[in-house]
Amino acid sequence: MNNKLYILDTDHVSLFQRQHPVVVQHLAGINAKTLAVTIITVDEQVRGRLIVIKRANSMEKLIQAYGDLQASVAYFNKIQVLPFDKAAYAYYDTLRQQKIRIGSQDLRIASIVLSIKGVLVTRNWKDFGKVPDLTLEDWSIS
Repeated sequence: MNNKLYILDTDHVSLFQRQHPVVVQHLAGINAKTLAVTIITVDEQVRGRLIVIKRANSMEKLIQAYGDLQASVAYFNKIQVLPFDKAAYAYYDTLRQQKIRIGSQDLRIASIVLSIKGVLVTRNWKDFGKVPDLTLEDWSIS
């Protein structure tokens, strides 16, 4: 039995929401109990949705923007959301001291994944590949 926890990065959540065929197919074969996202991904996606709402300049765009926000909220209510807790902060602090040169949000995601010894599912190997001991997979390619 596979006890790994697969944590979807924000890019893979977005690909799933846009029904990327390879991502959808891969997720269909995964036990939902082995999937999670981080609170950082929730933060990133909700912020993005709110920006689109703020910029909506027509009825259609505003309705679509609120629909997308509602769909995101529904999705995050169905999947395990991992916290940025003391264990994650300890990794985050260590990685910052090591001067890992990636964005703060990505560093926080990596810290959460490291703290639970999970697997980060992402296309962003350029940045996340700089983080020591972080296990990565990309489900957007067959």
